[in-house]
Amino acid sequence: MFARSARHRETPPGPHYKWVALSNTTLGVLIATMDASIVIISLPAIFRGIGLDPLAAGNIGYLLWMILGYLLVSAVLVVVLGRLGDMFGRVRIYNLGFLVFACASVALSLDPFRAGAGALWLILWRMVQAFGGSMLTANSAAILTDAFPARQRGMALGVNQITALAGQFLGLLAGGLLAAVDWRAVFWVSVPVSVSGTIWSYLSLRETAAGGRGRIDWLGNVTFATGAGVLLAGITYGIQPYGGHATGWTNPWVLSGLIGGAVLLLAFCVIESRVAEPMFRLSLFRVRAFAAGNLAALLTAIARGGLQFMLIIWLQGIWLPLHGYDFEDTPLWAGIFMLPLTVGFLVAGPVSGYLSDRFGARLFSTTGLLLVAGSFVGLLALPVDFDYGTFAALLVLSGLGQGMFSSPNTSSIMGSVPARYRGVASGMRSTFQNSGTALSIGVFFSLMVSGLASSLPSTLSSGLQAHGVPAATAHQAASLPPVSTLFATFLGNNPIGHLLSGGGTLDRLTDAQRATLTGHTFFPELVSGPFHHGLTIVFGVAAGMALIAALASALRGGHERADGDAPDPSPKDRPTRRTARSS
Repeated sequence: MFARSARHRETPPGPHYKWVALSNTTLGVLIATMDASIVIISLPAIFRGIGLDPLAAGNIGYLLWMILGYLLVSAVLVVVLGRLGDMFGRVRIYNLGFLVFACASVALSLDPFRAGAGALWLILWRMVQAFGGSMLTANSAAILTDAFPARQRGMALGVNQITALAGQFLGLLAGGLLAAVDWRAVFWVSVPVSVSGTIWSYLSLRETAAGGRGRIDWLGNVTFATGAGVLLAGITYGIQPYGGHATGWTNPWVLSGLIGGAVLLLAFCVIESRVAEPMFRLSLFRVRAFAAGNLAALLTAIARGGLQFMLIIWLQGIWLPLHGYDFEDTPLWAGIFMLPLTVGFLVAGPVSGYLSDRFGARLFSTTGLLLVAGSFVGLLALPVDFDYGTFAALLVLSGLGQGMFSSPNTSSIMGSVPARYRGVASGMRSTFQNSGTALSIGVFFSLMVSGLASSLPSTLSSGLQAHGVPAATAHQAASLPPVSTLFATFLGNNPIGHLLSGGGTLDRLTDAQRATLTGHTFFPELVSGPFHHGLTIVFGVAAGMALIAALASALRGGHERADGDAPDPSPKDRPTRRTARSS
């Protein structure tokens, strides 16, 4: 079949090929981004299924790596895989990505182990799945840029980009629905989609741009992968407590990872400026639209990641229980109540992408980021127990703003680089976006934990003692790291029930005291003050990032010409006459 499809791709694509490319790559990025978030909501069912308490001592690492392993691999490998697409064919690497993704999805659903071994199986195969997903996301934008004429490129990239962003939130809803059926169903759902997508991509997609064989920048690849991986891993472990501190930023291993990763990335920049065929085209940053667009994308990804995780905790840990929802049901309902955000994406993305083809990216992307900043300010003004209509309106506003930004920004970035660098440019763009999501977890969880650490222990201790819990037990429960309390709400567990489950404390209380402590309202009312303090810090920082991103977007330059390929960024990178003709 693959040999026949290879001969099929040698024929020139027909006038409708661009729509085939759009539909297939949209399916690819949808399943890749959905699987990046589908596990977040379904983690309670997954860990119950393999018989592991993720909040027990020593098990938080499994929890973190289930969430972050996929993001770390995606952030590290997309540039490498985009460069390989430039060299060996974007469609070839993309098709292989669908195949790897399908195989990993099957392996995940067949986890044969339990407890720690079962968690390690899932973490490792999630990383393999992320490897396949990175092949898809690194080359999808380049395939579309090759397939569509410049006058329609913004619309096509808009549909693709907004589908990718919407997939992150649809994954939350799908995870909640499927986890209620069976934890393995969370992974089963990817199997038919990825298998059918693999067959379809091999049969229908064609190479429309000539690949340029060249040398692989091994030193640059190794330095970047190691530096980025160590840096992001250090940030990941910075969330966990160390010694007497609520977070681990003073941990020597975390500091070594941060410093070592930064040094390796600096060495990578030096290497890339000196090798003949670099993995990371630093010269592309001389293109103002490329540099400004990627800076804006990085800051927006950090702010968006903070929004996603803080909204989940806000809904699952406080608002939904206050409104009578059982803690076990809150993951599913959190996904449902966040749908207005996805609606905003889906409405604004394609429309702004289409309009940006005519009027340029700067107006729409900058205005969109100002709307995002405004939505953060609006969320800051809400009480913890908010009116849902106002909350939903702010989510729609944020979704509209992110949709207005993402589509034109992606089109501007991809349209500003020469055709033969589109694979690596797509990978660089995805690297900034995926790194921003990974960074957001470290940045915003640390900010939230710092906000909680100042007031939550005393509030929790006094609240427990007021309802009959012995002072020693109350102090012990309140002395546990705030990150454990955050993760308990994140997983849809009743934190009080979890904190007092050991030692028979609940059994020694009266029925009324036990019902109050483990009910829907005690913990949300107790934590609402400290949580809102932390939330103010988080959303304030996110609003500032959105405003800086808006400034970067405004500085990208005027409307780009829609008349074909962008010029080379420097004379050094200009192709020979023969190469230019073949490109």
